[in-house]
Amino acid sequence: METGEVLVIDLFAGPGGLGEGISSVADVDGSYPFRIGVSVEKEPSAHKTLTTRAFYRKIKNSELGLAYYNDYLMGAYTREELFAYFPIEAEESLRETLYTPHALGDDNKEIHSRISELVKAHGDKPRVVIGGPPCQAYSLAGRSRNAGIKDYKAEKDHRNFLYKEYLKVLSIAQPDVFVMENVRGILSAKLDGEVMFPKILEDLRAPERVTRIETPRYKIFSLVVDANNPDDPKYDDFTDFLIKSENYGVPQARHRVILLGVRADIEGTPRTLNRLEHKSTVEQVLADLPKLRSGFSKRKDTVKDWESVVSNNATIVKRLLKKQFKKAQSLDVKPLKKLARSASQPIKFPSQMPEHLIEWYRAAEPPCVLNHETRGHMESDLLRYAYSAAFTKLSGGISPKAHDFPADLAPAHENWNSGSHADRFRTQAANKYSTTVTSHISKDGHYFIHYDPKQCRSLTVREAARLQTFPDNYKFEGTRTQQYVQVGNAVPPYLAQQIGKVVMELLNYNYSGCE
Repeated sequence: METGEVLVIDLFAGPGGLGEGISSVADVDGSYPFRIGVSVEKEPSAHKTLTTRAFYRKIKNSELGLAYYNDYLMGAYTREELFAYFPIEAEESLRETLYTPHALGDDNKEIHSRISELVKAHGDKPRVVIGGPPCQAYSLAGRSRNAGIKDYKAEKDHRNFLYKEYLKVLSIAQPDVFVMENVRGILSAKLDGEVMFPKILEDLRAPERVTRIETPRYKIFSLVVDANNPDDPKYDDFTDFLIKSENYGVPQARHRVILLGVRADIEGTPRTLNRLEHKSTVEQVLADLPKLRSGFSKRKDTVKDWESVVSNNATIVKRLLKKQFKKAQSLDVKPLKKLARSASQPIKFPSQMPEHLIEWYRAAEPPCVLNHETRGHMESDLLRYAYSAAFTKLSGGISPKAHDFPADLAPAHENWNSGSHADRFRTQAANKYSTTVTSHISKDGHYFIHYDPKQCRSLTVREAARLQTFPDNYKFEGTRTQQYVQVGNAVPPYLAQQIGKVVMELLNYNYSGCE
């Protein structure tokens, strides 16, 4: 790209999934034009992860820097010691993430000032704004929770209006292109009885309507459906903005609304994403990770006791499944022996993984497995996990519903037979892409049971991160619970990279005169 660097302003950044994907896009000359100038995130543990990754991007091309980073991953140094060895890069990383957590709406003076500085320093070169306002007020689950809150008023919930903070940044930065992501529920969310999405679209097309700052107009494109009129893009249905990640190399059914805004003076029509013929599966991307056992959450935890309990459970499960599946007789569900609850040894070459994901996950192979530690479960739930995983294996990939569980495995849950919790226990089938990884994975593992009954457990943070397509050397900071939340709230970086390529092609067309 003859224009040099592209300034990226990353809003509501989370642990950095969208920024990771965009910044990893390589141009035809081998350069990496997208450079993140600022990432804004308010949650402290996600902010810490974001800063660590910003630091990694600044030292990764240095043999010495990469060696020290890998030593940090191995536990040889603390994060503070690592940063102290590279004070210049550490300072740049901290500045990139505004030193401390910041929230749009609460800390606008400092955030807007920094963005203005960056825009002024960047001059006439291209710039991009990325990010998606938090989804709690739009998501179906969030709206269900809100409905149960006494005197809840959607028009008074500030989260419904965080997109207006995005508009303010558009008016300050006036980027060539913006990428805005949100949950599917934004398409149907209502305020005062009116669907909000049409108004959000109109405001994004003309931010000045809200900000009262002179701002160019934007054309809003879908990344998966061709526009009826590229000069004034319109679509037959709002679901045309919905991206189904499993169609684009992500081993997960993550369906998100992603809008591509293009400033009105930018020429050319952005192409849509290229669908992949084959979908990636859970087993393909998890099979090479070290096998682990679960633990006990309500009693003393030892390998011997776990093996005894899970072995007894295997006998019960096999007996129960014989009534439903003829081939259950030959099923081996006995627990693997001498498993640990965490593992960090290097990974063997992942032979099952699709080629495009091998390169993506392992491009800068870490010296150890990160964030790969199991949690403890109630002993009664271990039996249900074993049953669910074995049932899913025998059924060819169908996770059992509540009505498939024998009565003596039913939990003491008043809604178990109501139908509202039919998926209370859900195995991520080996031969399919996973269901959506959400922040709920931080609360319990019931919706994210590992497909291998011999391990009898829920997914680790690293396994969830694999399903989200985070590279293997992506270090998640904070407690394990905080790490789960970060992964569940993120944008899949591999999908973000594909979006970044579309943006780069459009900028190349405008700034270098070549398609």
